[in-house]
Amino acid sequence: MTLNERLSHLPRDTRDTLFLLCVIAWVVMPQTTHLPLWCSGMTALVLLWRGWIAVKGRPLPSRWWLLLWLAVASVATFGEHRTLMGRDAGVTFLVVLLALKTLEMRARRDAFVVFFLGFFTLLSNFFFSQSLLTAAAMVVGLLGLLTALVNHHMPVGRPPLMQAARTAGWMTLLGAPIMVVLFVLFPRVAPLWGLPGDAMGGRSGLSGSMQVGSLASLALDSSVAMRIRFEGAPPPQNELYFRGPVLSNFDGRDWKPSRAPLSARLQAAGTLRLSGPPVAYVVTLAGNNHPWLPVLDATPEAPTLAGYSVSRGPELQWAADRPMPELVRFKANSYTSFRYGPEVRVPALQDFVNLPAGFNPRTLQWAEEIRANPNTARADTATLVALVMERLRTGGYRYTLEPGVYGNHTADEFWFDRKEGFCEHIASSFVLLMRALDVPARVVTGYQGGELNAVDGIWTVRQSDAHAWTEVWMAGQGWVRVDPTSAVAPARTGSLARLLPPRSAIAQALGRISPGFEINLRALWEATNNRWNQWVLNYSQARQLDMLRNLGFDTPSWEDLSYLLLGAIIAASLVGAAWTQWERLRQDPWLRLLHAADRKLRRAGMLLQEPATPRQLAAALQTHAEQMQPQDLARTQRWLQQLEAWRYAPAAPGSPTARAALGTLQREFRQLRWPPNRPPHPPTP
Repeated sequence: MTLNERLSHLPRDTRDTLFLLCVIAWVVMPQTTHLPLWCSGMTALVLLWRGWIAVKGRPLPSRWWLLLWLAVASVATFGEHRTLMGRDAGVTFLVVLLALKTLEMRARRDAFVVFFLGFFTLLSNFFFSQSLLTAAAMVVGLLGLLTALVNHHMPVGRPPLMQAARTAGWMTLLGAPIMVVLFVLFPRVAPLWGLPGDAMGGRSGLSGSMQVGSLASLALDSSVAMRIRFEGAPPPQNELYFRGPVLSNFDGRDWKPSRAPLSARLQAAGTLRLSGPPVAYVVTLAGNNHPWLPVLDATPEAPTLAGYSVSRGPELQWAADRPMPELVRFKANSYTSFRYGPEVRVPALQDFVNLPAGFNPRTLQWAEEIRANPNTARADTATLVALVMERLRTGGYRYTLEPGVYGNHTADEFWFDRKEGFCEHIASSFVLLMRALDVPARVVTGYQGGELNAVDGIWTVRQSDAHAWTEVWMAGQGWVRVDPTSAVAPARTGSLARLLPPRSAIAQALGRISPGFEINLRALWEATNNRWNQWVLNYSQARQLDMLRNLGFDTPSWEDLSYLLLGAIIAASLVGAAWTQWERLRQDPWLRLLHAADRKLRRAGMLLQEPATPRQLAAALQTHAEQMQPQDLARTQRWLQQLEAWRYAPAAPGSPTARAALGTLQREFRQLRWPPNRPPHPPTP
């Protein structure tokens, strides 16, 4: 017996319960990666238990069992999150309550509670992800819950679930225009989904400090960091450096921003000198709960970011006035050809030479040997940089995502022992060596490179493109970018090559079958996902006001938006009223005439049975003959007889002859004289 046949032989209550449990499992499943392990396990156990009860026809557990489970869930939630409030604790408790409520479906009211808890749980998925896949999965869950709700309103018989699904689908289609209007016109609240405080707690991205080895974890994250649309030809791949936090202070393990006074930082910054044409582009930055705006080096003017105040630090790094938990979009103009910093050595540059005491003795010894060598004793900065870069190219150094755990002397281990590392190992060791050689140097973090999507022409920069490079100060030039990773792995910055984490089994299978198909499929998905980000997730308050400007509002405001929303509601109401009237006109015209005659006689005080036929109306009219002129009475009775004859005449109701006769009846109805209106009275006993 097939599964379909087995389901068809189940009692209706069992079938409906199993369907609802499957829908609940579908709604909860995307959250299992965010829920505590005990919560996912308890939910699965309860749903399986409820399914077993439905199949076996066993009684539901007593309320004492439910209270025990609820107490255990409450204690476990508090132990996990140290609170019962907030996003994570609230969603955990909501999922547990939904599962436990299925064990209490004894009455119609209990079923409705389960339905609406399911809707709340469905919405809570968007606290963790607003991706296109999540939205598609929740649409399926919505249709499932609506199907179960419609099916619950069909108490008679055994209606097939497909019939309820068609009704639910039709309801969804009818509600879609209203949803679109509300989405476009309802005032935006940023972030679109989420709760303050912990809503973005798990997002990855560049931080304000760098521990040697920390960027390698970002390289294992293939999620999108930002998407870029260049308005002209993009710069070459090796010039795509998107600047993030600049780190100057090293304590032996961590790199952090400079702690020098602002006056000293401004002195070390010098002036920005630009050359060449600017590069114009638009960035869609994924929310990461950080304030950094990664822009191309160098960007002299503030990027246009609606809703935020943007400022530039002395180290050319742009940042917003507060963290950005939601997806944002900004425009920028950058100059990839520039000079920056003082051309002569100033006292403030000494902060970029300082080294912590007691760390990396072998690196310091090597620097002393270089300075003691007659060939390099008086070498300038450019010569020293070339010397170290040649060492990186020819010394057997390797670029890897798995360099192992470094100890306290990170530069010593890189230069003399391991000879392998990720970009921050290489950049940190390079800066420490330069400082030991009395060359001002610092670490710059950000993103380098990207991937061009051939479908829509958008550049995608992922977290795996996170990078660390260096800047050294050269007399007569200022701060000069030096990327020591390019000496170890030229493909990292000179092409689209990246060190990637192991791919999934599906991706590996597609790659073996057709590498081109895998690339095209990924490009298509990225383009589709970008459209979703642009038109849905990035539909902000500023986009709403821009829409009003395009509609002709000179200075749009929330009042204008409210008026527009009110007008849309009124227009929708008028359309609904017109549709209702059209539905009434679509009714059987013969029935409309019969109902009109019935209303006329009831207003005259006649108590008629429900419903009444034309012959019964004619007989009732005879009992009130004294209220009418004889000719009017005869004419009305004859009209009622013709109305009955038309309905049951041999001619088809849709034929030309029948339509002409019906038109005659409709005209005569307007000319008939009916009994005068009076309150109805009970029949005489």
